[in-house]
Amino acid sequence: MPGRDAIERGSLKVYLGYAPGVGKTFQMLADGQAAVRRGLDLVVGYFEPHARPDTITQAQGLEKVPHRKIDYRGLLFEEMDTEAVLRRRPQVALVDELAHTNVPGSKRGKRWEDVQVLLDAGIEVWTTVNVQHIESLNDQICQITGVQVRETVPDWVIQQAAEIVAVDVTPEALLNRLKRGAVYDRQLVEKALGGFFIESNLGALRELTLREAAHEVELRQSVYDETSGLQDARVPESRPSEAAGNQPRERILIHITRDPSTAMLIRRGRRVADYLQGDCLALFVHQTPQFSDLPGAEREAVEKHLHFARNLQIETRILKGHDIAETVVEFAHRNQVTQIFVARSQARLWERLLRGNFVEDIVRMARDLQITVVADRSRRQAS
Repeated sequence: MPGRDAIERGSLKVYLGYAPGVGKTFQMLADGQAAVRRGLDLVVGYFEPHARPDTITQAQGLEKVPHRKIDYRGLLFEEMDTEAVLRRRPQVALVDELAHTNVPGSKRGKRWEDVQVLLDAGIEVWTTVNVQHIESLNDQICQITGVQVRETVPDWVIQQAAEIVAVDVTPEALLNRLKRGAVYDRQLVEKALGGFFIESNLGALRELTLREAAHEVELRQSVYDETSGLQDARVPESRPSEAAGNQPRERILIHITRDPSTAMLIRRGRRVADYLQGDCLALFVHQTPQFSDLPGAEREAVEKHLHFARNLQIETRILKGHDIAETVVEFAHRNQVTQIFVARSQARLWERLLRGNFVEDIVRMARDLQITVVADRSRRQAS
C-alpha cells in the first residue's frame, strides 16, 4: 500500500466569470450532476446559494458535506468544513467562492488555502471565482469600475488549474437577470445598477475575462506542446533554434520601496512575467548598515511588500547599497535581468533636485535593459 507521500495531487477546475450572477455556480452544479450520473464520487464541500431559486434547485440531490459553524462576536457563521471533506475523501469536491475570506477562528484565513489542502490530499476540486478577484488584475479592475476589490486570489492558484471554464453571458442578459431579482434581493437592485453593474463596466470586465481565459488556455497549450515535443520529436541533424539562436528567457526585476504604489508595481510585474512566461524577481536596497536599522514604519511597509511579492511566487532579495540605482542595475546585470520595473517618483520637485532622480539614474545606467516606469493612476485620479 503506497504511503502518504505517494498520493497524487488532485487537479483543479476553475469556473471563471466576470460578475456575480453570470452563472458560475449554476454551471458547476450542473456539471456536478452530470458527473454523478456517470458514477463519479462527488460532494459539495461548500455552496453559497445567495437565495437564487435556480441555483438551489440545481444543487438538489447532490451530497453536501455539512458546513462548520463558527461563533464570532456573538454571531454564527458557516464555513467549509475542510477536515470533514478530507474524512469523507470523495473523488471530486465542489467549492464555491474561491476568493472568500474565512471568519476569524477558522483554521486557515482564505478559502483558496482550504482548497490547497484538499488538492494536496489527492481530491479533485471544482471551484468558482470572478475575474476581479485575480490578484494581478486588482489595479486594472479598480480603474475600470472604481471599486477596490479586497478579497483576492494569488495568480499562481489560478495558474495551477488543469481546466478553466469561462462562464459567459452578455451584459444585457446579466442586467435583465439583475432587474428580475435573480441575482440580488430586489431592494439591492437599484444600488447595484448605480454602482458595479454599469453596462460599460460589465462589457470591459467581460472582455478581460475572455482574454484571461484565452491566455490561460494558451499557457497550457504551450506547456503541452513542449512536453509532447520532448517525448515524441526526433532530434534533427540541424535544429532551427540553433541556427536562429535561442531567445533568452525574460527576467523581470521589480524595485521595492516603502511607497504604497509598490503593491501596484508588484502586480504589474508579475502579470507581465506571466504573459512572457518569464521569471520574476523583487529587490529592496537599503542604505542603512542593516535592514533592521530602518525606521520602524519604513521597515514594516517594505516587509509587507516583500511578503506580498512572495505570496505571488516572486523571488525576493534585500541588499545593502550606498547608491540605490547603481545597486539595482548591478544586481540586474549579475542576474541576467531583461526588464526593470520601477514606480514613477512621487517626490516633490525640490526633493528630486536635492536627492537626484532615481528613475533617470536607472535609465542612464541600464541602457542595455528595458526600463518600465509605472505610474500610479489611482493617485493621479484622486489628485
